[in-house]
Amino acid sequence: MRRRDIILSLAATMLSRAAFAQNAPAKVARIGFLQNSTASDLGRRDAFAAGMLERGFEEGRDFLLVMRFADGHLDRLPALAAELVQERVGVIVAAGGAAVRAAQQATKEIPIVVPIIGDPVAGGYVSSLAHPGGNVTALSMNNSDISAKRLQLLRELSPGIARVVALGEPSMALESGWNEVRSAAQSLGVELRYVEISTDDFEPAFAFARSERAEAMIVLPTAFFNLKSRRVRLADLSLKYGFPTIYEEKSYVQDGGLMSYGPDFLEMYRQSAAHVAKILKGAKPADLPFEQPNKYVLAINLRTAKALGISIPQTLLVRADEVLD
Repeated sequence: MRRRDIILSLAATMLSRAAFAQNAPAKVARIGFLQNSTASDLGRRDAFAAGMLERGFEEGRDFLLVMRFADGHLDRLPALAAELVQERVGVIVAAGGAAVRAAQQATKEIPIVVPIIGDPVAGGYVSSLAHPGGNVTALSMNNSDISAKRLQLLRELSPGIARVVALGEPSMALESGWNEVRSAAQSLGVELRYVEISTDDFEPAFAFARSERAEAMIVLPTAFFNLKSRRVRLADLSLKYGFPTIYEEKSYVQDGGLMSYGPDFLEMYRQSAAHVAKILKGAKPADLPFEQPNKYVLAINLRTAKALGISIPQTLLVRADEVLD
């Protein structure tokens, strides 16, 4: 190659590199994703990625997700959170009290964005919703009011219901919604019993509920139950024992549950991307107030209602956001 051609080729290469550098994205952010679910349950991950794209952050170009799944075993979360810290992620997205607690124990410096949690103040994760003051922020839902509303919806479904069992599990904070459910039960004249499930064998709890002559169930909000295999198991046992059951979120209804009322979890993940985007642009989580969910959903499964021999009142059907046939 002639000297002139070599010089022109080098000049073209340098110009090309300069143009790339000018248009190249900033350093790709590594975002840790700490979840109680399984690797096959990617709906929330996809919702978060969509929320990031809406704010100008494209996966693969501007950020990478480092995924860690506990497969429904909450005791695995601390080790998984420690792994994310070792991976040097810039932000950790952690849903639910157990995941947030594990992330906080693993780091006091890395921002933790919470798509789903009840009352983070009562749980001791932040000092206040308006001024979190630490490394945790994002969305919180008032489980207290919502839990009471679910009991009211059960009573609207069947005004004659007099005995209801509330299902929970050991790691949940009973004060998150329990007092309000109990207060609502008293005002409605409903006898309410709490039954705890600590293993994947749910049937003894249902058998106990039958022995107590329960007429319906309310599943209290906890990450333990919100795993697809457990949602399906709850729905199957509710049918087997003939209990009308209400849950916290529409995924339970999509997996065979009768009725749910609460925030749209996928929308909460999408909404939480706004906090991550602000943090990646330099904001501090301590200065980002917690927000409330944008969307609440009443969902009803008509097929399950038919299997239970229940006729859904028209007053509920017209208010339902989603009705599954």
